[in-house]
Amino acid sequence: MTEPTTTLWRPVGPKELALIRDSGMRAFPARLPEQPIFYPVTTEDYAIKIARDWNVRASGSGYVTRFEVLKSYLDQYRVEEAGGRAHREYWIPAEDLDNFNAAIVGEIVVTREYYPDESE
Repeated sequence: MTEPTTTLWRPVGPKELALIRDSGMRAFPARLPEQPIFYPVTTEDYAIKIARDWNVRASGSGYVTRFEVLKSYLDQYRVEEAGGRAHREYWIPAEDLDNFNAAIVGEIVVTREYYPDESE
């Protein structure tokens, strides 16, 4: 019997995506010292908003990734609201990221890509 998984999304910029690709699309990179929390989100719409509205402005492009995580692993964390019901995410401490990555089932998939609007 297959263990249940939960689908999550993560908006990323080009540097983080390059590191994900370096892992064979199997893991998220370690957090930087100023990033004590890893924030996967619970809906694609929320990930799209961040990738399109924040990552593009901050780093020139934004990407939405989708991946499956073992539900049994996620059960130790609460879903947090970051400014409203439409903005729900898990707060994974940076020191737990290796265990989080080990709980990913299958590959991390890029579902959407965003670039600056060239008409502006």
